[in-house]
Amino acid sequence: MSSRWARAALSHRILTGLRRRALARLIEELAGPWMAAGEDRLRGRRGHERKRAAGAGPDHDLPFTDRVIATLVYLRFQLPHGALAVLYGVDRSTVSRAVGEIRPLLAARGCAVPEEPGIWLQTLAGVVACAAERGVTLRLDGTEVQVRRPRAGQPGRRAFVSGTKKAEHQEGRRRHRRARPHPVGRRVPPGRMHDQTAVKTEGIAALFEQFPPVRAQVDAGYRGLAKDFPDQVQAPPLKPKKDAALEETAAYQARRHKQSSERIWRPLQRFTGRREDFDETFLAIAGLVSDRAAER
Repeated sequence: MSSRWARAALSHRILTGLRRRALARLIEELAGPWMAAGEDRLRGRRGHERKRAAGAGPDHDLPFTDRVIATLVYLRFQLPHGALAVLYGVDRSTVSRAVGEIRPLLAARGCAVPEEPGIWLQTLAGVVACAAERGVTLRLDGTEVQVRRPRAGQPGRRAFVSGTKKAEHQEGRRRHRRARPHPVGRRVPPGRMHDQTAVKTEGIAALFEQFPPVRAQVDAGYRGLAKDFPDQVQAPPLKPKKDAALEETAAYQARRHKQSSERIWRPLQRFTGRREDFDETFLAIAGLVSDRAAER
């Protein structure tokens, strides 16, 4: 199987999640940073500037375009590196090295702003500031992602064991007029930390104090945040008592379902890679999703 055939097949929108034109723009955008990062690595390995002209020496087994495509397919489907290596006719380590080079470039892009090409939000504080300035509503949620736990008997395993055996990460989403998701992820300690505690630990509560105009919708796990900022944060209605009238219970279910259907979004459900790569993977996916949503 030739690399040319693999590129034609894997560059399809079904596999990369991007239209051909958007994929071409992304490849062009990443080419410069990738070459610069490669030169920095070589300079550090040599200990001095290059003595031959750029481009001298053997070619890469996997060209830059194929490196980007292979990384996108991996991020979208978590396809094993060995399977991608078979498609491209290279060694598994070549694909692993390519993903390790492209993923940080994607993670560093940040999240796109709708109707503002060229503007990228790098931090959660930037998202909150942008939402406050533009009068848009944030949706704050904690998405649970199952990750690899340390082996039995290893230190730190208990932190990864909760009721659902999952690690939780905070996800901020800004909503504009068509309610498209724009996530900005920051990792919190895995597994056992409550949503409200994570809000305080990550400084999210402080951002609501810093930007009074900002508004947000949250789930029941953040009810404490809604109590602290009643004019800014909207939480689901309280559950009626067991002896409540059927009409009251039905109205509660309808309001709760309406808010949940607008709020819930899961970028990942089970991450099979290394735990130390999750933050970078999440940010890379967040940037790709926001970029695609901003173009619609």
